[in-house]
Parts: sequence; structure tokens; C-alpha cells
Amino acid sequence: MDNHSYNFPSDCTPLTNCKSARKPGGSTVVNMGNAGKNPPRDYLVWSLCNTLYVNFCCLGFMALIYSIKARDQKTQGNLQLAQECSDKAKWYNILAAGWNLLIPLLAVVLLVLLLVHLGSSQGSFDFIGEDGLQNFMKLFSW
Repeated sequence: MDNHSYNFPSDCTPLTNCKSARKPGGSTVVNMGNAGKNPPRDYLVWSLCNTLYVNFCCLGFMALIYSIKARDQKTQGNLQLAQECSDKAKWYNILAAGWNLLIPLLAVVLLVLLLVHLGSSQGSFDFIGEDGLQNFMKLFSW
């Protein structure tokens, strides 16, 4: 047998008052703020790495400043300004990472070119003699 044949309410349990007043059914709205939107990233770890490594033209330091600003604005709830600072931090990090990769790459290329040119030249160069600077400059001319 089911509960409907006895006409008991479904929330009636032993030792409770079965004549409890029920609230009318309705909807409850809970404001969760920006539930569908992800907060902007602050790129703080990437900025720290770019600041500590090479840091050409202080680009890593600028990225670190904007990363901290983005984190501060995010904690204060100003997501629009946090997004702007996050975008600036991202681009400074991209520029800094590009320079951080480009400088060692150029150094390796110049070293390889120098070694190839020295290997293909005849004789030895006297860098300290009277024609030392001229001989050194000949290394970089084709």
C-alpha cells in the first residue's frame, strides 16, 4: 500500500507535528556575481620567470608590475581593469620571452659563424699586432 491511501502528508514522520504549515512553492534567486565568466589570469609566475631571467629592457619587470596590478584588481572585484592589466602583462611577457630567447640564439649563431669563418681562413690572426683590429673586422665581412 502506498501513502496516498492513508491520506498522510509525505513529510509526516513519527514524533513530529504533521500539521506543519508549508510555504508556497516559488523560486529563489541567488546572485552569484560572474558565475558564467572566468576571472582574468594574472600571469604572475610567467612574469617572475621573465624578470629573473635576462630581463632585457626591463620588459619582465613591466610584466611583473601589470601582473600584480591584475591580481589586486581581481581581488577587489574590478574585473574590467583586471582584464586590461592581464592583457598588458601577457603582451609584456610575450615580448620579454621573445627577447630572452632571441639574445642567446643570436650569440650562438654569431659564435658558429665566427668558428666557421676562422676554420675557413688561411693563416692565423694576430689580434694584438698592428693590424689586429683590421683582421678582427675581416672576420665579419664576406
